[in-house]
Amino acid sequence: MKKHRVEATVGIFVIVGLFCIGYMAVKLGDVPIFGDDSYTLSARFSSVAGLKPGSSVEMLGIEIGKVDKLSLDQDRQLAMVKLRIRNGILVYDDAIAAIKTSGLIGDKYVQIDPGGAGDLLGEGDGIIDTTPPLDIEALIGKFAFGSIGEDEG
Repeated sequence: MKKHRVEATVGIFVIVGLFCIGYMAVKLGDVPIFGDDSYTLSARFSSVAGLKPGSSVEMLGIEIGKVDKLSLDQDRQLAMVKLRIRNGILVYDDAIAAIKTSGLIGDKYVQIDPGGAGDLLGEGDGIIDTTPPLDIEALIGKFAFGSIGEDEG
């Protein structure tokens, strides 16, 4: 009888442990369990340098979603970014999406100016007005070579 009690206790601990591991895997992996509480928007940029899936999407300094997928729009020769935005966040069709850098050399993220004068965007709609990331290396190169050109002339 005592042997069965020990086995039952160990079995219960194993089941609870497996449940906890599964729960943490779902929470840390941002995998929705009971349906998805977000909707998808898309935006096209001339460059998405440094942006990656999982990067944050912010509005007014608050994270409202994540970058879901990056792909190429071969017809328009632009980069397509799919954004996953939390339900309840209102984005209008005159919104502006820009790729920004957190800090001087930090990670890239998408910043959305929500707009407000147009119609609401819904599942699968696109943000038309976009701004690509600022290329700091190119700016430094232009400054350095521009300064050299002035000294020689």
